[in-house]
Amino acid sequence: MKALVYHGPGQKSLDERPVPTLVAATDAVVRVTRTTICGTDLHILKGDVPSCEPGRVLGHEGVGIVEQVGVAVAAFKPGDRVLISCISSCGKCDACRRGMYSHCATGGWILGNRIDGTQAEYVRIPHADTSLYPIPPGVAEEALVMLSDILPTGFECGVLNGRVQPGSTVAIVGAGPIGLAALLTAQFYAPAQIIMIDRDKHRLEVARTFGASACVDIVQTEPVAEVLRLTDGAGVDCAVEAVGVPSTFELCESIIAAGGTIANVGVHGVKADLHLETLWDRNITITTRLVDTVSTPMLLKTVRSGRLDPQRLITHHFTLDHVLEAYATFSNAADTNALKVLIEVS
Repeated sequence: MKALVYHGPGQKSLDERPVPTLVAATDAVVRVTRTTICGTDLHILKGDVPSCEPGRVLGHEGVGIVEQVGVAVAAFKPGDRVLISCISSCGKCDACRRGMYSHCATGGWILGNRIDGTQAEYVRIPHADTSLYPIPPGVAEEALVMLSDILPTGFECGVLNGRVQPGSTVAIVGAGPIGLAALLTAQFYAPAQIIMIDRDKHRLEVARTFGASACVDIVQTEPVAEVLRLTDGAGVDCAVEAVGVPSTFELCESIIAAGGTIANVGVHGVKADLHLETLWDRNITITTRLVDTVSTPMLLKTVRSGRLDPQRLITHHFTLDHVLEAYATFSNAADTNALKVLIEVS
């Protein structure tokens, strides 16, 4: 089969690999029909994720059709169309019983990290019964690819961890796909303001169409002063860090209001300074999280009902044969205006 393989920092190629087989009784093998590229894949290629070793098939998002199931799989059978969760969970360990699927003792974020992932024609899914979701009838598969990772990540790590409430003020630093996912799902709670902060004019324009109340271009405007102006000097109740570089985390520290919450979503490869000299007396909460995908069933319902349209995040389409071009397009979003790129596999 064809698969996108990581060969070390800055190195990747479309290779021929064996079709995966069942390893455990709880496994399924899924024929991937659609997948996508995540910002985390770019972090892997930068060398920020040492747990991902050279030779790994990348990717942790997608939809497909079940080809084989192990004898212990009860919820799925060959031919079923499924959504692949970016998080694999056994459902039985202590972490899973606490709803922390990302810390599953035998799963978590393993696809495209510790085991081969979804940017391939086939993928093995451990713990299939609790790591796959049936695709509801009448729902576009393209939309559901966005529910593998970015919608639950933006919602759980940004909105829920950020304690967004009706009437609150929210700033989302980073108007990429994750930031936009946080923007879309923050509106479930009717905050008074959602301020998007980025340096990409196109992404800020998209954010405005997605419901942002204000957009701050850090190339044109000093962001701290502008956020304070927009909030009558108070700062925001919730600052969502959706990039993963020191400057954006430190910007969140500068715009948070007393009693507010900084919700870190970005994958950080280097240290960011924590300015306790200015935050020590401000009742600030800082949250971190790897998505658990506990919200996936709810998000599936909102998509099926038409209340949420994640297809709006897709800007480019490629086939698996052109996955290297897809990576180039996604990596150079400032020039290509890419948000999410969809890869048709089969």
